[in-house]
Amino acid sequence: MKRTNTVSIAQILDEVLGEYKIIGRLKESRIIAAWPEVLGSLAKPTDKLYIKNKVLFVSLSSSVVRNELSMMRSTLVRCLNEKVGEEVITDVVFR
Repeated sequence: MKRTNTVSIAQILDEVLGEYKIIGRLKESRIIAAWPEVLGSLAKPTDKLYIKNKVLFVSLSSSVVRNELSMMRSTLVRCLNEKVGEEVITDVVFR
């Protein structure tokens, strides 16, 4: 017997995640997980990261690093979104 209506696991997962409305949270968590990978050693003084309304908020303990990251803001947004493969954030706010 031959099956004609085969569906990939990726399609099923996208459908289930979309139905339960958690696909956005999953993408946001991927952005936060990619933060240390994108920044490397500059990620050490960062404290808390969270996303609200497509804006990544980052708490920093070093004013020097805050100033340096502020100048790299647009590059960081682009690199983080590329890691996820979709535009998840539009801006970064350093506190």
